[in-house]
Amino acid sequence: MKRLSGQFWDRVQDDLEKIETALKNNLNSHLDLVSEVAGHLLFSGGKRLRPLLIILCARICGYNKGDEINLSTAVEYLHAATLLHDDIVDGAALRRGKPVANSIWGNPITVLVGDFLLARASSIAAGTGKMGIIRVMAEIMEEMSQGEIDQLLRKGDLKISENDYMRVIEQKTAVLFQGACQTGAIIADAEKKKEKALSGFGLNLGIAFQLIDDLIDYISDTKTLGKEAGTDLKEGKLTLPVIHALKKASPFDRDCMEKIIRNNEFSFHDFRELIELLEKYKGISYVKDRAAFYIQSAKESLSIFAPSEYKEILMAIADYTLVRNT
Repeated sequence: MKRLSGQFWDRVQDDLEKIETALKNNLNSHLDLVSEVAGHLLFSGGKRLRPLLIILCARICGYNKGDEINLSTAVEYLHAATLLHDDIVDGAALRRGKPVANSIWGNPITVLVGDFLLARASSIAAGTGKMGIIRVMAEIMEEMSQGEIDQLLRKGDLKISENDYMRVIEQKTAVLFQGACQTGAIIADAEKKKEKALSGFGLNLGIAFQLIDDLIDYISDTKTLGKEAGTDLKEGKLTLPVIHALKKASPFDRDCMEKIIRNNEFSFHDFRELIELLEKYKGISYVKDRAAFYIQSAKESLSIFAPSEYKEILMAIADYTLVRNT
């Protein structure tokens, strides 16, 4: 992990600092409360991976005029908006180790600040004057909303298939990575084959990112997660480690797993028992293998680009995504 971090985080510090400045400057609200609520989440320690992808994808296409920095804030505002809304829908208590915004300011204010961030993201996209970027941002919002609704409808569904799950994570997570990479190419006026390649890179990276994110809920502690371990399960979200293990389990073990899953007040001991069953039926190793497949696909998408500093960093980000906190 330390080696992989050194491969790219140190090399993008200047851009990360510019992203932080732009995020603060672009909030642009005449109400201090909006900036306060938005800032509670925005400046709580996110890695800025999504805005960084816009910048790197513009640079790998030869663009370095500065507009990519401003554009990068749009995806982070969009991402933050969805998290503010999700925490209300899910009844979450913690986000990035801090109390969720709605537990401090209430649901109405938090929803409206999320709406403001979506509007700011749209305004920034429109400010580029490029219809391709406006279209991609609109499609991201549509897909993410549908993914969240699909996930909500499947809450607690023990019959959810792997295909159902993959469709949800593609919509609710991967499309934002895909859109970030694609808009980086569009702002650079890159040729279509490069835009398509970076779009594919982002989609596969985003799928792998969410696979690992869902896996972390079963292999990390509360301090590492920034939220309570087992939260996904308590919220009725069946992710791939569980879906795969349920499919492979013996009738007796499946019954044990289902009893734990149905009880959203399950104990620490119950959760440990479930993890043991996930390991027994290779739910955890299966997810790691699937994530590795998508990372390899992401890296292959970059094959049309000549060797460069930015290609190296994107490849390192792919490797980092696969091993973070695992």
